[in-house]
Amino acid sequence: MLDLDHGLDIVELALAEDMPAGDVTTDSIFTSRWEPVTASLKTRERCVVAGYPVVDRICDHFPDMEIEAIIEDGGHAHPDDVLLTITGNPASILKAERTMLNFLQRLSAIATRTNDVVKMLAGSDIRLLDTRKTAPGMRALEKFAVRMGGGHNHRGSLSDGVLIKENHIRAAGSITEAVSRCKKAVSHLIRVEVEVTNLAELDEALAAGTDGVLLDNMSIDDMRAACERKDTHDFFIEVSGGITADRINELKTLPIDFISMGAITHSAGIIDMTLLF
Repeated sequence: MLDLDHGLDIVELALAEDMPAGDVTTDSIFTSRWEPVTASLKTRERCVVAGYPVVDRICDHFPDMEIEAIIEDGGHAHPDDVLLTITGNPASILKAERTMLNFLQRLSAIATRTNDVVKMLAGSDIRLLDTRKTAPGMRALEKFAVRMGGGHNHRGSLSDGVLIKENHIRAAGSITEAVSRCKKAVSHLIRVEVEVTNLAELDEALAAGTDGVLLDNMSIDDMRAACERKDTHDFFIEVSGGITADRINELKTLPIDFISMGAITHSAGIIDMTLLF
């Protein structure tokens, strides 16, 4: 699993990127003497908040700032709500502002998009999963944001589980061979999952002894037929590829276990926020 503390190391890189040799504007205006000010960080649109571990790490670099969280991680905010206040050295606040906003805007967007889908799945037992389609270096934080939005994490990395995909199958020669090699190589405690694109591949995976399948870009009729295999086989079903709001309403009617969506991370965008004295 991913270590969130290790994932926060990117904060140092972001601060160094934004201020490699100081802040020439702020350092020119403010001297070593300062009076404390208070700034409010607001959202201009509805959101689920995510990112306070980043805020805490930034404050480690600016100990003359104090943060008061008004709406905590996982909380729901509306336009013009104050998420947090910062009191302290105005120069430090100005230097921290953009880095703090960049993280909070992106992570809150991921939490918000995730929560939108979780709400669509209400009334079912289907879990929403993220994927490894994350910004480089941001995976631990983005998967944290997914959890704040009510979603669940898929593999944190290639080290976390067996998921046999198309190129694995091509390299091994067949689904049967790929499953056999994995079953022999890994602990009995690790489940083996196979990505399939049609019912023939599904049947081969089940015959090979897979523990679960990822139905990739399959039609609703083929998904329904795949679910019927549960009457005679014990396996879990994950669905992925081209998932939209309309498809989620269809998928809720099926006895599937998971839906995985890369879009909740890679296409989340940002939440519009501002920080003002």
